[in-house]
Amino acid sequence: MRFTSLVIELIRARPRLVVWIVVLLQAVMWLFVALVFYRSPPGNLATLLAFGREYQVGTELGPPLAFWLADIAYRAAGSHMIGVYVLAELCEIATFIALYHLARAVVGTQQAVLAVLLTMTVLAFSSPALDFGPMVLARPLWALLLLHSWQLIGQRRGNAWFAWSIAAGLLLLTTPAAIGLLLLLVIFAVATEGGRRTLRALDPIYALVVVAVLALPYAIWLLRAETLTMPVLPQVEDLKARAINTAWLFGGLLLGAVAIPVLTFLNTRWFAGQAEDAPIIYRPPVEPLARNFVYFFALAPGLGAILVSGLFGLDSVAGGAGIVLVMSGLAVIVAAGDFIAMRRARVLRTVWAAAVAAPAAGVVLAVLLMPWTGTGEIATSMPARAISDFFDDSFARRTNQRLRAVAGETQLASLIALHSGRPHLLIDAEPQRTPWFTPARFSETGGVVVWRASDTAGTPPPEIAQRFPGIVPEVPRAFEWLVNGRQPLLRIGWAIVRPKGS
Repeated sequence: MRFTSLVIELIRARPRLVVWIVVLLQAVMWLFVALVFYRSPPGNLATLLAFGREYQVGTELGPPLAFWLADIAYRAAGSHMIGVYVLAELCEIATFIALYHLARAVVGTQQAVLAVLLTMTVLAFSSPALDFGPMVLARPLWALLLLHSWQLIGQRRGNAWFAWSIAAGLLLLTTPAAIGLLLLLVIFAVATEGGRRTLRALDPIYALVVVAVLALPYAIWLLRAETLTMPVLPQVEDLKARAINTAWLFGGLLLGAVAIPVLTFLNTRWFAGQAEDAPIIYRPPVEPLARNFVYFFALAPGLGAILVSGLFGLDSVAGGAGIVLVMSGLAVIVAAGDFIAMRRARVLRTVWAAAVAAPAAGVVLAVLLMPWTGTGEIATSMPARAISDFFDDSFARRTNQRLRAVAGETQLASLIALHSGRPHLLIDAEPQRTPWFTPARFSETGGVVVWRASDTAGTPPPEIAQRFPGIVPEVPRAFEWLVNGRQPLLRIGWAIVRPKGS
């Protein structure tokens, strides 16, 4: 009897089940890592929550939707970070499910599974999994927007206009890169006969009205805040540095997608046994319009983002690597042909699993091993709950009032702002970034000022002492890391600004 791998048979018989299994397993893996090895939020997530707590229509960090959703998830989970981590994984799941439906409409159900599996390896390396923010929220919205765009252009389903308008409006409320992404959709629609036929109806006008209504509050905020400025083109002497930066960003995108060429190479005839009868994953022929749609949105967002980022000297890819690479897996499947032979299925399965699990394994190894090398600190190993509880309780005992605001070093202050009492964050070095709480109001309500202690006396840095004259530093408070190793304890200097009239 001919033997075929159970995984291959599942892809053939139950493709949707396979997608749900692998997507949910990845989400469970990252949630396990967060619950066991994260004692504080990754990246700038604590600052994002401090901004989201204010429910501003717009901030200097960008459109507000991601901040609002993060705060809602945090409050719904009882002021626990697990709510935000679950929200991030829900965005991950929604991205892959939307991509599966798009791929199914282009290459059929069986090869759509392969497209999702390849895309998972790309996003695992190039996009954050738990660091929820605009880039994470924009991924499912962009995937949904592509799905609805294909339903309109390729399948001529006019009932998808409303869903398209909702996704477009929410994307505008999520990331500034939404304007460029929508512009690419317009370019493709105008350049193709199917797109022009779709635009001749009245439905696009109604969709634009819905998009305008959703984006209007943020647009008004942009006009009132006077943040719309013309970008400054680089000088001639800066072109070399910008070109190098562009090359590095392009190399980063290629590195994020490295698992795709590796898996493709391992699936060539060179690694197949002479007597191996490889199972075939079949699809119906792909129509030219669908092929152009996939190739355009697999290449144009990445090239455009690299050009914009390199031209204006951005440190990361505009819009996020997770957005510009979300169609890369489907593009490879479209280019592979109508018949894809799965040679050395066991090797492919092992390499794929290693590629998906490698970032999580890297996080765990960094948390456990780096403290013993003394080369650096792991931000997620800070005891966020112990830090916030200590300073909230200390302020309440000293003043007999609840803590209303915290200032000083932004990273530490953001962790204290995570306390269930949710004090306001004041970025005293740049108070315009936190307009909801001014230094004058801070001096009235009082609060805690924190910094990294460099001596046993807890002497504040000169810039903090200048911004808060007269503060009396307390004895620094030492906190243990998740894994202490050889690194010193986390020592935080602090001072209390007493409320006026207390």
